[in-house]
Amino acid sequence: MKTVVSMCLKMFSRKWILTTLLVVLAMGVMARLGKWQLDRLDQRRAFNARVQEQLDAPLLELSGEALDADLDRMEYRQVSVTGEYDPDQQVALRNQAMDGQWGVHLVTPLRISGSDRAVLVDRGWIPADDFTQGDWQKYNEPGVVGVQGVIRYSQSQADYGPRRDPTPAPGEGPLKTWNFVNVERIDQQVAYPLLPVYIQQAPEPGWSGYPIRTQPEIELSEGPHLGYALQWFAFALILGGGYPFFIRRQESQKDDQKKLVERHV
Repeated sequence: MKTVVSMCLKMFSRKWILTTLLVVLAMGVMARLGKWQLDRLDQRRAFNARVQEQLDAPLLELSGEALDADLDRMEYRQVSVTGEYDPDQQVALRNQAMDGQWGVHLVTPLRISGSDRAVLVDRGWIPADDFTQGDWQKYNEPGVVGVQGVIRYSQSQADYGPRRDPTPAPGEGPLKTWNFVNVERIDQQVAYPLLPVYIQQAPEPGWSGYPIRTQPEIELSEGPHLGYALQWFAFALILGGGYPFFIRRQESQKDDQKKLVERHV
């Protein structure tokens, strides 16, 4: 008990008080980083559960009452829809890579059969050359078509960084190339209402050539968050537990040096 009291007195003495405060602050930061990683783990688990629920849900046919469903809560659910594409309102999603080649995705409004509404469909990837030459018409799919894919959320900015889509100047006309499938903004430049989500069209049997259909790669693991949290908590404990021994060693070395000097006097 006396040793513990003595050590505490040394830790908060004038000589060691600043170092002690820095150690306590560092331990607090490490503990907070551990708690942040646990919060990230909870968010990841919630995301996984939400996505898995949609992956397990039956195919949703986008017609009738389903058009008024809470689609904003159904990302990654499989859907099917029938309608006609409007290539005049088509836009391109820039900076899309496919097997190491640069290109774009064609995003086209599909006017839903039996409805006055439409839904944007990411029809897939085309090469950069066709995009820069404006040669999109050869990829039109005329007539009534059936589309299957997954629901995707609208996006207005990058997950990291400030990148956004530009705002057209007055009289400039509609944007034809976008960084994101920003449904709300694209809705402002078409003549009919769009659903609040878009469809990423799935590859279908017998389809070859362009646009190349793709599906999102979904990672449902818990990631490294738990391991990182345990590391930060361990660092805090090691620092807090090792600090008194550091002081004891420093004081012991000081006493030994003092005794050595006294012997030679």
